[in-house]
Amino acid sequence: MLAVNPPGQMPRRAAGESESGGDSRRSGRGLQVFALCLAVGLAVAFLYTRHSRSQAAIELNDQTQAEVKAPPVVDVATAKAAPSTWTLTLPGETAAWYDSKIYARVNGYVAKWLVDIGDHVEKGQTLASIDTPELDADLVAAKAKLAAAQAEVQVKQADADFAKSTYERWRDSPVGSVSKQEQESKKAAYQSAEAQLAAAIAQVQTDEAEVDRLTALTEFKMVKAPFSGVITQRNIDIGNLVTAGSAANTSPLYRISLDDPVRVFVDAPQKVAAQLLEPGVAATVTTNGSPPRRFEGKVARTSMTINARARTLKAEIDIHNADHGLIPGMYVQVAFEMKSNGIAEIPAAGLSFRVQGPEAAVVDDENRVRFRKVEIGADDGGVVQITDGLKAGDRVVLNVSSQITDGEQVKTNDANAGPWSKAAAAK
Repeated sequence: MLAVNPPGQMPRRAAGESESGGDSRRSGRGLQVFALCLAVGLAVAFLYTRHSRSQAAIELNDQTQAEVKAPPVVDVATAKAAPSTWTLTLPGETAAWYDSKIYARVNGYVAKWLVDIGDHVEKGQTLASIDTPELDADLVAAKAKLAAAQAEVQVKQADADFAKSTYERWRDSPVGSVSKQEQESKKAAYQSAEAQLAAAIAQVQTDEAEVDRLTALTEFKMVKAPFSGVITQRNIDIGNLVTAGSAANTSPLYRISLDDPVRVFVDAPQKVAAQLLEPGVAATVTTNGSPPRRFEGKVARTSMTINARARTLKAEIDIHNADHGLIPGMYVQVAFEMKSNGIAEIPAAGLSFRVQGPEAAVVDDENRVRFRKVEIGADDGGVVQITDGLKAGDRVVLNVSSQITDGEQVKTNDANAGPWSKAAAAK
């Protein structure tokens, strides 16, 4: 029979009914609640993230717009008054006071050479001797010809004396004893004898001149130094055939130079040419040796003209070189003390080069950029002197951007505490 529950009581489980089914239903409802809460949380997080990103994008856009509208920031340096003098350093080259190539004056063979490269020689010292068989033979023949001409003069002198006495006898003969024609004939014979004598005397003079010429040439058999100096080249050896003259295919026997004093040549730019034209400009010559040596001198002369290609002025400095510290052909540095004439100077970064020429971007009192054409004076690589277009106190933009236009307002960043002030202080 079936069991009937009393009124008011829970129905009893059927025999064998398990309690696990109720637990499963409760667990399923818990998972549903958890999943619902998780979905709500993810939705809230998604909405919050989206809102934050949108807000950040709006703020970034506002910031970008503000930066675009803000004036650009530029570095400026204040132009300074250049010092009263400044040092201009230029490359130079040393040259000997005298530098001469010695050629042979006679044809022949080198008999001996007496000096070599590096030897100091005195003026008139014999450097080499040359054997000249052809010249010697020509001199003997010329002397013989001179002797014959002198003998011919004696013959012509005797003929002239005889013709003179004959003419005088015929001229002084009594009238009627000789004919007029015979007198004219004796006179013509006398004049002819005088002319032949004069021709013989002239031939003697010609032969004497030839002998003198050949005798003078024999003196060049001894090659001698034209001045005191140092032998820098020797191009001969014993037995070499040498030819007189200095043609293109003729080699010099020696090269000799005098290096005390020594000349220093330098090419100065056109900008400073006017100052170097003044006599006595001081110059300091420095060698590149180890250790370097310094020599003091002055501008002795200039070319007085500007090289049309390089636009430079060639100047010469004369240096006393008693210890031979300067060698001809050396590369040296030449420093001049130049006058600045109260002009302004700025960093090299303050210049810009455009189609119109060099310009400088100047910031005015309203912080607006104004481009000015300038004239460059001295330039030592880091600091540039401006002869026209700027004055001391002008604020110049450094490394100006090509995007900045004339009249544009900028925000300045003073660069005078940077390398510009250090370069100026060092200078």
